[in-house]
Amino acid sequence: MTRYAAPAALLFVVTVAVLALHYTVQRPAHAVPAVTATVPKVKHVKRAAAITRTYVVQRGDSFSSIAVKTHTTVARLERLNPGVSATALRVGEQITVK
Repeated sequence: MTRYAAPAALLFVVTVAVLALHYTVQRPAHAVPAVTATVPKVKHVKRAAAITRTYVVQRGDSFSSIAVKTHTTVARLERLNPGVSATALRVGEQITVK
């Protein structure tokens, strides 16, 4: 039994030394734990358009043709012009397109 005790003790000491070295390399004793700061969330506010664009109704225009010409949608035109009847547009009438 003593024949195997010395090599086993040496193996044990080497293993402990390697583990201790490995642990200190991975996590140094002088390392300060990282501090994370909480950043407040920014609330994004939709800004109103600075410039209001209008369109003068021409003969034969409809909300759909105006939407195509002004690169917008019929739903947006209806939302921007609540008092304007989409079926009774008058020539010369100004409607908001943006």
